[in-house]
Amino acid sequence: MDSSLNARRRSYELGVVAAERLDVLVVGLGATGAGSALDAASRGLSVAAIDAHDLAFGTSRWSSKMVHGGLRYLAKGQVDVAYESAVERGILLRKTAPHLVKAHPYLLPLTPAVSRRQAALVMSGYRLGDGLRTAARTPRRLLPGPTRLGAARAHTLAPVLEREGLRGGLLSWDGRLLDDARLVVALARTAAGHGARVLTRCRALRLTGEGAEVRDELTGEEFTIRARVVINATGVWAGGLDPAVRLRPSRGSHLVLAAGTLPGLIAGMHVPIPGETNRFALVLPQHDGRVYVGLTDEPVDGPVPDVPEVPAEDVRTLLEVLNGILETQVTPEAVAGAYAGLRPLLAADGRTADLSRRHTVVSDGDAITVVGGKLTTYRRMAEDAVDRTITVGGLDAGSSRTNRIPLVGAGPQPGGLPARVAERYGSEAAEAYELVKAHPEEVGLGLTKGDLLWSVRHEGALDEADLLDRRTRIGLVAADRDHALPATRDVLAEG
Repeated sequence: MDSSLNARRRSYELGVVAAERLDVLVVGLGATGAGSALDAASRGLSVAAIDAHDLAFGTSRWSSKMVHGGLRYLAKGQVDVAYESAVERGILLRKTAPHLVKAHPYLLPLTPAVSRRQAALVMSGYRLGDGLRTAARTPRRLLPGPTRLGAARAHTLAPVLEREGLRGGLLSWDGRLLDDARLVVALARTAAGHGARVLTRCRALRLTGEGAEVRDELTGEEFTIRARVVINATGVWAGGLDPAVRLRPSRGSHLVLAAGTLPGLIAGMHVPIPGETNRFALVLPQHDGRVYVGLTDEPVDGPVPDVPEVPAEDVRTLLEVLNGILETQVTPEAVAGAYAGLRPLLAADGRTADLSRRHTVVSDGDAITVVGGKLTTYRRMAEDAVDRTITVGGLDAGSSRTNRIPLVGAGPQPGGLPARVAERYGSEAAEAYELVKAHPEEVGLGLTKGDLLWSVRHEGALDEADLLDRRTRIGLVAADRDHALPATRDVLAEG
């Protein structure tokens, strides 16, 4: 079946789901929801997956873009969680999304603030993490091992570091997504290719025990989707559909530094947070020259916003941590944008930074609810949710096979194309490049009108925000968004 998502397919499939009874209805189209739709559809179940907004509208697009092996969990003694992360990282690197997930180097600068004892402990952790890589059967050619560097080599990888007192650095490798939202788009399209009905702008108003009452947010029309079992994969909003679920959301803020702010930075950086024994800020250089700096971990009380805001306090905190290792200080004026995601942590006592990242599947009430976890482990979360769904619903289906299903774009890449196009589209690059050549007008970040047209015709983008905030990241910087708006409107009109 065709994997393309677009307005025409959405209109047709809205009519289909209103008329049939499905095996599974998935509510929420972040990584876990889209992954659940793929898992269920690839087992031969009839599936619809809906979201009140868009693909990757919530937490899944606001991550650090890391696909990590669970090193932090090892330090807390959560070996099972760490091993699960390492296994899932290996699956993404080797089998399901090698076009989207790559190995990336990370440098921990050995500044005077990092004691020799702390450095030794961190290196021991890196080596244990490398042992997890071995246990997960991820080859070293895909994920090199850790090493200690001298000061000169550390400064080559990160010329922005303060030279005085720099003893060198600890170099480690981990997985990294080129774009977390594109992972969700690939999941949703792969699910659609296996027969799932993927419907954005379709809000679940209430669960009924036999499906859900929903509203088409584009027309206001309300109707019923009937399903034997519902999977609630709405993340931090899960309690709105299942009051039995108690969450304690945590805000993870990131700064977007303007291109040229940290010149010459090759590696990402782990920067120890003062006063913490096992927490690090992340400095993540991007292909477009921007640099992301994160990551806070602050509890969020009260109603959950659709799009979290980054408070001034988080900006100050992250800049203070960053500036503690730099030769030239970064001023607030260099912060071109910021974003925050809310982690759907299970409620418990203590700081949100200390809460477990284990996921759980709850089958009380009118839905199977899956919460917790991390972006890296979305596939395992989805598998567990669908396993429970099959048991509860008495459905006839085999075991999961998503650990060997390549996502859209994961096949052999055609040669002779611009690196930017090949990297973005993988095995679909040749077809996408035809649109790029036909519509070469640049809209921002090296992207063209052709790229936006591809998103409208194949990736389910319906409006300006879909294109600027999720199919691309042009919208992270207000001036870039304003520049791209006229071309974006032209593309939507042409469709």
